[in-house]
Amino acid sequence: MGCPKSALAPFAPFCSKPAGPGNAVEVGAKPEPHSASANTASSPSSIPMLKQKKLIERAYTEGERCGLAVWGQDEAGPFQTVPYAGESWAPEGQPVRQSHEYQRNGTAKMLTLFHPADGQVRVKGVTSTTNAVLHPWLKDELSTVLATLPKAAEEQVSAANRAEWLVWQEGLREPLTLPEELPPLRMLLIWDNLAGHYTPEMVLWLFSHGIMPLYTPLSGSWLNMTESVQRIVKRRALEGQHPQTAEEIITWLEATARGWNRNPTPFVWGGKRALRRARRRARGHVAGGSGACARQPVRRRRRSVPRSQPSSCRPSTNTAQDVDGEQWRYAS
Repeated sequence: MGCPKSALAPFAPFCSKPAGPGNAVEVGAKPEPHSASANTASSPSSIPMLKQKKLIERAYTEGERCGLAVWGQDEAGPFQTVPYAGESWAPEGQPVRQSHEYQRNGTAKMLTLFHPADGQVRVKGVTSTTNAVLHPWLKDELSTVLATLPKAAEEQVSAANRAEWLVWQEGLREPLTLPEELPPLRMLLIWDNLAGHYTPEMVLWLFSHGIMPLYTPLSGSWLNMTESVQRIVKRRALEGQHPQTAEEIITWLEATARGWNRNPTPFVWGGKRALRRARRRARGHVAGGSGACARQPVRRRRRSVPRSQPSSCRPSTNTAQDVDGEQWRYAS
């Protein structure tokens, strides 16, 4: 399973060229990080990073259409046992108050596996994210996901099957070395360049199950849409609360994820930042209540509390105006 031949045509020159010793990285070897420069567009060290970004953006926009499941994985935390600021319901004039004193009773973290196409998220709360904790959980979750996918077709021609894998390393200066025997490609996994994500045992397990890992470049966490859903889960679970133990935080995070999955929101890739900002400027200022937008900010007016004044007092000459017997003040 993978992209049709028509989709592979633009990458045929790369696919026909196997990775050599000069442009391959052994499984488990983490590439050296590239230092950012002031002019990243023209810096030679930024070229591999741009290639990684384009691969991930292509996965979001073309992966599902090619019959590949696109998932993202990330870790969030640590979350402390401290009061969290946030909104809450309370009688008017009697806001909820939190103590300025708290005890440090450990921290909790969150392992997240996210499918942007349908919004489903798989969350596990933990107290540490070592390889001994992350890898078994990730293997179990990915195996469950793979079991729900359509079964792979009969073994394809070796060259064509390998080409489908190489498409997702196109242009990388240091691609991972693929095994000689590869199953049909079924999934793309987007995650960051954490050292534990490069361990040989984990990467080879992914390859053997038809999963191609795509690593975000340095300072490229914004390319992983899992970051967005983690912020939502964390905010809904902890804002306005004061957890007393790490186990309480874990319970709230997992319960929030279950509630999210009852009515999930699919995510789509919004494109590059510059393009997103240009579209935002083109849309204008959101008016609210519908999809209407205004080309300039709508002037808001703030109603002040009417006050009775003696008849001898002169009317105010400031920016306040009397409308239908009530005083309105325009906010600048």
